Amino acid sequence: MRSDPLAWLDNELASLDKCDLRRRLRTYDGPQGAAITIDGRPAINFGSNDYLGLAADRRLAAAAAQAADEQGFGGGASPLVVGHSRVLERLEQRLAEFEGVEAALVFASGFAANSGAIPALVGEGDSVYSDALNHASIVDGCRLSRAAVHVYPHGDVGKLQEMLVAGGAFRRRLIVTDSLFSMDGDLAPLADLAELAERHVCMLLVDEAHATGVFGPHGRGIAEQLGVEAGVPIRVGTLSKALGAMGGFVAGRRSLIEWLANRARPYVFSTALPPPVAAAAACAVDIVRDEPFRRRELLERSADLTSRLRAQGWRIGPTASQIIPLIVGPSARAVELSAALAARGYSAPAIRPPSVPANSARLRISLSWAHDPEMIDGLIAALADHASSRC
Repeated sequence: MRSDPLAWLDNELASLDKCDLRRRLRTYDGPQGAAITIDGRPAINFGSNDYLGLAADRRLAAAAAQAADEQGFGGGASPLVVGHSRVLERLEQRLAEFEGVEAALVFASGFAANSGAIPALVGEGDSVYSDALNHASIVDGCRLSRAAVHVYPHGDVGKLQEMLVAGGAFRRRLIVTDSLFSMDGDLAPLADLAELAERHVCMLLVDEAHATGVFGPHGRGIAEQLGVEAGVPIRVGTLSKALGAMGGFVAGRRSLIEWLANRARPYVFSTALPPPVAAAAACAVDIVRDEPFRRRELLERSADLTSRLRAQGWRIGPTASQIIPLIVGPSARAVELSAALAARGYSAPAIRPPSVPANSARLRISLSWAHDPEMIDGLIAALADHASSRC
């Protein structure tokens, strides 16, 4: 009898179950929003990255419907093969205007933007310096680049300085960081990183994925918030979080965008973003520009919720944003607490290794502008009933 080459999968899945690390797909019905139905049960959704409440905004849907009616849905092929749609061209122009730079390039996802841009900027003979808590898309981009990868302790500018001084021979050097870290909600020291990059003649790539639309006077992110945009020549953002659509982008000088369009493999070898998706994203960019009250109110509510949860006795990570981690330690405890909240009608995902280090499992509460005071009060009341889960 022939042996099964995939027989090992069952054992490995069982090992994930034993360690409380197995994820299971769930299904939601209706629009993505603050109130949602998951696996047939209504819940208040504190797991989404829909920070400005735009994912179900009718204006985005109307823009997508009009584009679909005029141009159909599919992108056809790679933009370099069949061209990109007029709608996608307008989106890239609008993103460049939004970011205050010469040009922008849209990728199929934020993951594709990072994993494509980094290997296009550095390769063999180069060095890249990456924060220890950077997103997986940055980590994978660094690995794919074949450059020498130097990981510096999270936010440790002093150590990064030492590493830059001690660096050996290189052709080009790149510093890469998230601006807002997705599992802790804290901010990168961008002013210091920009100064180091200038002093040591390094490129600096900053991923504003979780900050785009939320931070800064115009919603451009942490670099704008801190007034250091001039020192961040390579900016990555996403269209799938606060902007409620899909895709990622890189913004900067025109020569950068031209180079990425020729050398970023996830762009060169992926089908272009469909016109309806591009139209929805462009609509969202306009809303971010025209409705600054959304980000202002979101951050006010986030600070208040963080303060109330700390007063309740929970161990909260070093957040300064709409991402609020309740750190409970063992994976089993995070899973149990998430399930307990689900039974009360609140969806707050358990985040476990490898997304976070061992023994730092947590619930990641993602606040949205669409959460009303009653929803937030209900979450706090539900958490108060599980004091035994505190760490």
